Amino acid sequence: MKNLLQSVRITINDKLYVKDPESSNLGKRIVEESIIMINDIGFENFTFKKLGQKIGSNESSIYRYFENKHKLLLYLASWYWGWLEYRLVFATNNIPDANAKLEKAIEIMTQATEIDLAFTHIDEVLLNKIVINEYSKSYLTKEVDMENKEGYFVIYKRLVNRLSQMIKEVNTDYPYPESLASTLIEGALHQYFLMDHFSSLTSCDVNVTPTEYFKHIAFNTLNIKNNG
Repeated sequence: MKNLLQSVRITINDKLYVKDPESSNLGKRIVEESIIMINDIGFENFTFKKLGQKIGSNESSIYRYFENKHKLLLYLASWYWGWLEYRLVFATNNIPDANAKLEKAIEIMTQATEIDLAFTHIDEVLLNKIVINEYSKSYLTKEVDMENKEGYFVIYKRLVNRLSQMIKEVNTDYPYPESLASTLIEGALHQYFLMDHFSSLTSCDVNVTPTEYFKHIAFNTLNIKNNG
């Protein structure tokens, strides 16, 4: 099992990078340290010059992997969504009951992130924080429609589609499966953001998790009783 997980590779749209960072130790270091730095100082303050100084490499060497920091953020977000997709498929593949499958899927999509030892150069906990705080900056741009056509968001859209198919399996008559699926995924990010920064605006806290909240929303919306 351990060897199987270690062989997993998250495939990213090759238009997001100049050279695949997974192809070299320097590329992996760029990804690893950029996650740490963006989490520490924020995306606005992050630059390739600062990253180069951190890893002891020329700024130009980073440009050989990524055209700009926007593409790097898209790459990191795509990796995160791909990682969630692999976890979703792995965790639900052998669950025959549609209700139980959806419940497990909601847990995967909304629970607090833990380190995955299958990917040693990526800190999934820090990457999750980046997605919570910075992901919207990757698509709230004038170029979003063009970038969507280029397939920059294909993994995220595929993840939403997988969840919407599970919703349809639970209730074939429910008319808004894609909307519910995207609400669950995006809503989980927002609830974690509120917990960290605007705690008075959410009922989620150390006692009531976003997972409990979104199970409640999903199964009440679909008129299905869950096991929680």
